[in-house]
Amino acid sequence: MATEVLVPDIGDFSDVPIIEVHVAPGDKVNAEDPLLTLESDKATLDVPAPSAGTVGEVLVKVGDQVSEGTPILKLTSGDGASTTPPSLVEQQEPAPGPAPAKAVSEAVGAPLAAPPAVAAPDDNRAPAGAHAGPSVRRMARELGIDLSQISASGAKGRITKDDLLGFLKGPQTGSGQAAAPAAAAPQGSGIPEIPAQDFSKFGAVQKQDLPRIKKMSGPFLHRSWLNVPHVTHNDDADITELDAYRKQLDTAAKGEKNPYRVTLLAFLVKAVVGALKKHPEFNSSLSPEKDAIIVKEYYNIGIAVDTPGGLVVPVVKDADRKGIVDLSREFMEISAKARDGKLGPNDMQGGTFTISSLGGIGGTSFTPIVNAPEVAILGVVRSAMKPVWNGSEFVPRLILPLSVSYDHRVIDGALAARFTRHLCYLLEDDRRLLL
Repeated sequence: MATEVLVPDIGDFSDVPIIEVHVAPGDKVNAEDPLLTLESDKATLDVPAPSAGTVGEVLVKVGDQVSEGTPILKLTSGDGASTTPPSLVEQQEPAPGPAPAKAVSEAVGAPLAAPPAVAAPDDNRAPAGAHAGPSVRRMARELGIDLSQISASGAKGRITKDDLLGFLKGPQTGSGQAAAPAAAAPQGSGIPEIPAQDFSKFGAVQKQDLPRIKKMSGPFLHRSWLNVPHVTHNDDADITELDAYRKQLDTAAKGEKNPYRVTLLAFLVKAVVGALKKHPEFNSSLSPEKDAIIVKEYYNIGIAVDTPGGLVVPVVKDADRKGIVDLSREFMEISAKARDGKLGPNDMQGGTFTISSLGGIGGTSFTPIVNAPEVAILGVVRSAMKPVWNGSEFVPRLILPLSVSYDHRVIDGALAARFTRHLCYLLEDDRRLLL
């Protein structure tokens, strides 16, 4: 029986135009395959298939405007497409005939060289007017790749993100063959590819697809790591008094008619906002020309949330205008939406600074990757009781390790040390968070 597929939650957007329809009646699709692409003045997004099946009647066309809840097509549940786009981590067999020379990723401080032309074009290669969605075109522009050099594997000759990233990886050897020696890397920006291996020669193996979130976020993390000169500064905050106050608030919150939790995260957000106000360079982005910084006068704090499908970063908007109770309630709502996969595009846009907390798991420090185009990120691990010398004796104090990674093009070491120390200063007395 056919069911109507509706436009899911797309944030605050409404009457968003359809710029591409990727399926037609009779097409088989897998869960999460893109059905159509929407583009507003702020974002471009694909509407995924909710399950595998066969497309029936398509209820919309290019140019139509849709909002959350608009019916877009009818889908009969069943077997999906016989093949799916290759995973970003799959080792693929090389295509017959000449293949594109290996493209290289961007290196810090050097532009990515355009991939070289190929003597004999593949029959599947997209023409100059390549068929690709806006998100793929944008990624190609950012990576300096000519789409006419890409072999398309999507429906009706559409270039997918997997095609683009597969091209970046370069030709791969088959599982039964020894990896060919890596070609000499171009001078200035070459990063040699890791040779493929047949791991099954050494024992039993099992191949597991990466979750969709990791497939999408991986290239952006890689791009940030290659483009941003990362440095991490570590410091410790004594949160003995603050945590005692937090526990009082948490106990009271559990007794409310609508109970909620008061965690350390709410205090961290307040302290981060205070430190950003004192050191606004941390609340900035580097200009496209790399000759100025754009300082934001608003404070939207991204919170990295661990979900079964991977890491997502919803954004708490206008954090400077919210108190501990407001933040605690919002975190509860955000966590629920993240776990249920209901975060919309608007929930994850506009961040100015990010916090990544591993406090519920453990660790002593780590190096979080800057969420570019932001210029800094705070990493937090589990607090621990430690003996601290007070001038006459050692006393037990609750110590919270903090790790601040930053873009060294914008922030130097001395400024990073002052920012992190001021952050510790604010956390070491909860009264300072009210200033």
